[in-house]
Amino acid sequence: MTQISFPQGTIYPDSIITQGETTYALAKLGNGKKQLLVQGKTDGFVGEVMEGVLVCGVTAVNAATLRTQLPWLNPVPLGRQTSFGFGDRLGSATPGHIAALRAAVQDKPIAPIFAQQSVRENTRTGRTPQGVLDDAMWGIFEEGWRDSWGADADHVKEVADLAPFVGAGYTFYTIDPSDYVDNEAQTDSLETLRQKAQALPWAQLNDSNEAMLARYCDKPLVVTGLTLVFDEAVFLRALVKYGRAIVQTAVIAQSLNQQMAGRGYDLEMSVDETDTPTSIHEHYFIANELIRRDIPVVSLAPRFVGKFQKGIDYIGDIPEFEAELIKHVAILHHFDCYKMSIHTGSDKFSIYGIINQYAQGYAHVKTAGTSYLEVLRVVAVKDPTLFRRVLDLAHERFQTDRKTYFLDCQPEKVLASTALTDAQLPNLLEDASVDARQLLHVTFGSVLDAFGNELTAFIANHEADYRAGLGVHFARHLRPFC
Repeated sequence: MTQISFPQGTIYPDSIITQGETTYALAKLGNGKKQLLVQGKTDGFVGEVMEGVLVCGVTAVNAATLRTQLPWLNPVPLGRQTSFGFGDRLGSATPGHIAALRAAVQDKPIAPIFAQQSVRENTRTGRTPQGVLDDAMWGIFEEGWRDSWGADADHVKEVADLAPFVGAGYTFYTIDPSDYVDNEAQTDSLETLRQKAQALPWAQLNDSNEAMLARYCDKPLVVTGLTLVFDEAVFLRALVKYGRAIVQTAVIAQSLNQQMAGRGYDLEMSVDETDTPTSIHEHYFIANELIRRDIPVVSLAPRFVGKFQKGIDYIGDIPEFEAELIKHVAILHHFDCYKMSIHTGSDKFSIYGIINQYAQGYAHVKTAGTSYLEVLRVVAVKDPTLFRRVLDLAHERFQTDRKTYFLDCQPEKVLASTALTDAQLPNLLEDASVDARQLLHVTFGSVLDAFGNELTAFIANHEADYRAGLGVHFARHLRPFC
């Protein structure tokens, strides 16, 4: 390996890589800023030569050029293998995510999605799809990760959402048609269901009510040891509830395929953000209709029984969840072309083992804000004053910021910062502190608006603590799947 030196800062040793006649490395200056070092061929990079080394900012231009030289810094489709989505709202968590993977994953590989952000999250954080992907890539480069990884355009609701993700090179697209789900169908009368079915966009469905009714109701359907019986009411409930959602999924999938222009990608459909659980019959209906329309999903996220809420463990009857999961997995194995996606999947420690047991290698777990909470855990210890300001703002903004989330949080149970000692602050991030964790979790947009620069500077000064905390936290998530 060619030696590269940079007395003006500290080089991350795992980042050093020589390709042909050129050596690349990532370094950190005393002020916390990171710099790309290029020694050798420097075409396409933008920077300043210092003692024979081109010193470059960690910009979008330099990230794009580096990806052309080091192919493993490009995300790729991951297929049906067990995978894990690491959401990162601040853009600094990837080194800790990699530390967790290296600590927890031994014999059974878990494919990571290091760049994952939803349209909603980007709106709240002020980040862009390109910025999210680049931040993850710099973390991958820093840690010397050479294995495959993915980039997830999460909760795409409209065709207009696609272009910036496609342009940035994302490889996993989560279509979320929940705005097109008819939640009232769950309790509609049979006559109301009949009327609603007639009003569906049948031209776009390219089908007829009569043909579909015969397809599902003529005889029982045997599915991997499970027998499904559709009567008219069960069929119409599934059709009315999800018919428009299937049309919207098809519209987005068709546009995505055109925009990707032959590039490979993974596709997920998510209906987890609905008012009621996805029944076994509805799961079968959704999967069957997607497959009949040649919509190439490799991942499907139903709404499971119980409550999957932000930043806390599963709420519900675990034996009931297990019994329902067994049936969902029977449908998964019947179609044998996609994996089961678990959304709002962070901190669900009580059910990870069950999911892994039955999914048998065909699972995807998606997390988002738990990495942000790990930042706040370090802040609570190292900078109590900043943490108190974050907590005060969270109390102030909670009722507004919670509106797009399903939560049981009772913020009044979380003491004001003035009523807590410094030693008590870290306790708010413990598993048992469910109200505090959710209070802090869903107000991230408001907190980043107010304190984003301070939190970024804090991470730069405490990156080893943050990396270590993430390593421990995510190892707990990953080990049940190994």
